[in-house]
Amino acid sequence: MSSTEQPGTRSGAAPAAAFPASPPRSRVGEGETLHAVTLPGMTVAVRGLRRDAAGERPPALCVHGLGGSSLNWSALLRELAGDVDGEAIDLPGFGDSPPPDSGDYSVSGHARAVIAYLDAARRGPVHLLGNSLGGAVATRVAAVRPDLVRTLTLISPALPEIPPQRTAWPTALLAVPGVASLFCRLTRDWTPEQRTGGVLGLCYGDPTRVAPQDFAAAAEEYARRLRLPYFWDAMVRSTRGLVDAYTLGGQHALWRQAERVLAPTLLIYGGRDQLVAFRMARRASAAFRDSRLLALPDAGHVAMMEYPEIVAGGVRDLIGDAARAIRHSDSPSAGAEEQGPGNSER
Repeated sequence: MSSTEQPGTRSGAAPAAAFPASPPRSRVGEGETLHAVTLPGMTVAVRGLRRDAAGERPPALCVHGLGGSSLNWSALLRELAGDVDGEAIDLPGFGDSPPPDSGDYSVSGHARAVIAYLDAARRGPVHLLGNSLGGAVATRVAAVRPDLVRTLTLISPALPEIPPQRTAWPTALLAVPGVASLFCRLTRDWTPEQRTGGVLGLCYGDPTRVAPQDFAAAAEEYARRLRLPYFWDAMVRSTRGLVDAYTLGGQHALWRQAERVLAPTLLIYGGRDQLVAFRMARRASAAFRDSRLLALPDAGHVAMMEYPEIVAGGVRDLIGDAARAIRHSDSPSAGAEEQGPGNSER
């Protein structure tokens, strides 16, 4: 068993070929690109910005959270356009990516998808960013494949919190058999606007910050996802995979893997987060060996969507400091500077 596998992984979902070949496509913003990448056992969609020929920028990859998609990163990618060659991946079964042939929605399964893409695209090492479930996935990727990760940014990462805060229980209950179908029956008459309002109320520190046009676009995207035949299956199985990851011990434990991460790490936590408690920032700061913390008291669970300018500033500082550290270590005089006259052997 490899370090990205976890015990008890269940498969059995219908392969991607069993679903419509051309499901409704998500929106592509001005200046964005969206393309499909075929990998062994899966196809993933990757969103980015149109590249120009002006200069080389280091690559970055963003990984969304449970129920999200690459659209969650559009605002941040625009903010960082001058600093990185940024992309955002749709995890299998989310956004514009069909389900994986294996039906594996575990944290390890999603991590394998990210690794497979980075290996195929030969973009590593990248500046890797993850939110919520994507934060857990990015942590696992950074731990098992340090060669692929230059820096790590985690925004409200879904690392084990037992018990989770009360407001996170409804989401966790999706892992219980029958709960998703019950929810669907209870909410069958809800409009896309009502559903979107509920999601934004849960994920944003202040939902009133969402502009009317952005709310309308989010509602349209929610309606699109509900038309996908595998939407709830991907949600339920990914939730179960995350709950399972919370209970793993040994080398597969997420907190143990956090301690193995070598890349400089930026931790971002929101004071109004209803899904990941702000108190977890202290534990995360202690677990990641080379970490810094950006606390946003008014942010909720998706700080990169609520405060993209502030998050971009933190990421920019992390990238700049990491680049300077690399240049310093590669300098021929670095060894002499570190040793200096006062540190010479006698």
